[in-house]
Amino acid sequence: LFSRDRSLGIDGMKLGQTRAILNYMAPKYDLCGRDLKERALYVHRSMADLNEMIIIALIKERTTDRYLPVFEKVLKSHGQDYLVGNTLSRADIHLVELLYYVEEIDPSLLANFPLVKALKTRISNLPTVKKFLQPGSPRKPPIDEKSLEQARQIFRVK
Repeated sequence: LFSRDRSLGIDGMKLGQTRAILNYMAPKYDLCGRDLKERALYVHRSMADLNEMIIIALIKERTTDRYLPVFEKVLKSHGQDYLVGNTLSRADIHLVELLYYVEEIDPSLLANFPLVKALKTRISNLPTVKKFLQPGSPRKPPIDEKSLEQARQIFRVK
């Protein structure tokens, strides 16, 4: 049933993601619980939450144990202000973008990397970057009434 690309061929379909396979096969083979009460007790959501926590823990661990030390070492090794020589490069901009994502997960992850933090601050203070990071910019667009109403409907908030 499984092909070389690790997808599942079933009923003329090719399903490649675990959730898609489970969503298809569970009702087909009566694996959802016998009644509404059993379905309500289904622990899949808890497993998804656990999976997310594991992924976040791995991100935190690898960020502080593997990746940030490398960038800190590069900055320290040549004593320059940027990753590549002493001029701004796309490597610097890309790293700073990733650092913003890291901070969204846990701001304390940058605590032991002063040169990386200084690089982030230096690039974030460049006038064009600073403008881009302001509320209302493409990175942080303001929420409009239409989007707010859609969110209210989705979450059933009045």
